[in-house]
Amino acid sequence: MAERSVSQNGADSGSKQCVVKFEQFDSVAGDDFKYHQFGNIPNRVTNQETLKRIMKEYKVLKKHLPESIFVRVYEERVDLMRAAIVGPQGTPYHDGLFFFDISFPNDYPNTPPTVHYHSFGLRLNPNLYANGYVCLSLLNTWKIGVEETEKWNPAESTILRVLVSIQGLVLNEKPFYNEPGTKPASSWEAYNEEVFALSCKSMIYVLRNNKNSKKYSNSKRPIPTRNFEYLVEEHFGLHSSTILGACIAYKMGHVQIGFFNGGDYVLAPKGVIKVSYKFKRTMNQLYPQLSKAFGCRIEAEAPVNLLGVKLNKCSIM
Repeated sequence: MAERSVSQNGADSGSKQCVVKFEQFDSVAGDDFKYHQFGNIPNRVTNQETLKRIMKEYKVLKKHLPESIFVRVYEERVDLMRAAIVGPQGTPYHDGLFFFDISFPNDYPNTPPTVHYHSFGLRLNPNLYANGYVCLSLLNTWKIGVEETEKWNPAESTILRVLVSIQGLVLNEKPFYNEPGTKPASSWEAYNEEVFALSCKSMIYVLRNNKNSKKYSNSKRPIPTRNFEYLVEEHFGLHSSTILGACIAYKMGHVQIGFFNGGDYVLAPKGVIKVSYKFKRTMNQLYPQLSKAFGCRIEAEAPVNLLGVKLNKCSIM
């Protein structure tokens, strides 16, 4: 869980400190729902049984959310929910933050919820479209060759299961195989290169959006990071050095994409991991952009990692 020490008056330092943490599940007062993808659509949930079911599921989320999934619901709009999912370790999505807006229909759970992915125009997974469409059998948005047990079941399916499925089944180690039709690349290794680069671009867009979240408070457009500002700052503040180290490690072919953790790891023998020229060039372009987005600078006295690269000191603004 994201947390930091702050003084009792809110400053980031001081003699008297307390721990402020970003709750995994919390409700938002006021009209912040207007920054939600479906916030400008009138609330259509009037069915009392549906409202009871949604509130019941919110209680489950509060108790059973995995520690890498964060949720905000709206006191004025029970039918809306926003989730931030941390990209799993061991995948090309590691250390990324991915935002999803959820809308519950009036006949929920007879009909599954609608889920929108904030893609920033990037297609980094066969199941997550650039227009925000989420293709998932559990949501009944993918129906070809799907077993009945994989479809939405009003008696058993829940929004918690949807979130866990997105994190575990969609954001997986080899998303190349998520596409049953025409493959998105020549091999899963080549696609992982593309996906990691797109994930890095997504981080840059998330940070930019977060920086402007308060600035454009009168915007009529959805603001994906709204109510998650502190999570974004703290998450990338903690993981920026690892992400930048991963860019170097993957570019040099020292570590398989997805498996750099910033700590102890085994360097692959030279030439074992093939790295394309395109990926190397893309990493050369993205590295300074990421560094700038993270607010990083190379210090002369900075520690050196196993690759012989000086670690950046970062401060998310």
